[in-house]
Amino acid sequence: MSTYKTIAESNNFIVLDKFTKYYEMNEAPAVYQTEADLEKEFINDLNNQGYENPSLKTYQEMLSNARIQLQTLNNMTFEESEWTRFVEEYLDKPSDNLVEKTRKIHDNYIYDFVFDDGHIQNIYLVDKKNISRNKVQVISQFEQSGTYAYRDWETKENVLDMEIGRAHV
Repeated sequence: MSTYKTIAESNNFIVLDKFTKYYEMNEAPAVYQTEADLEKEFINDLNNQGYENPSLKTYQEMLSNARIQLQTLNNMTFEESEWTRFVEEYLDKPSDNLVEKTRKIHDNYIYDFVFDDGHIQNIYLVDKKNISRNKVQVISQFEQSGTYAYRDWETKENVLDMEIGRAHV
């Protein structure tokens, strides 16, 4: 507790030589936090909750990671042609918008896929009955270049929705 030197005192007021507000002495000052700092703090919080933080910098790396996670979850292996077809038909269908992709992870998370040899298997994006089988991961935003170059949360969420066991944040 600070001590103050009284300069003048009466029944209605007191004059001190110096006064520091309680919150200035006892609370951390509010500071501006950049988007990058906020993102780092958020990722660190999720890491502390058990989320993995793979180093994925491109869309192709994210698809490769999704392939590994799906194969592990479904105890199967995609051939290259099967994976390409699965991505185009279902996982990252070009005509799907954000709402349709979100619905996929919440409501339509099982896809009946026909493999090249003709057998059909349910491919699960998440295991909702035994959630401990799902792997949770978080990545930083990344930039894409090309005709539609952008860096925003909506794009990140679209791709993240397709990653296995991702929390929708």
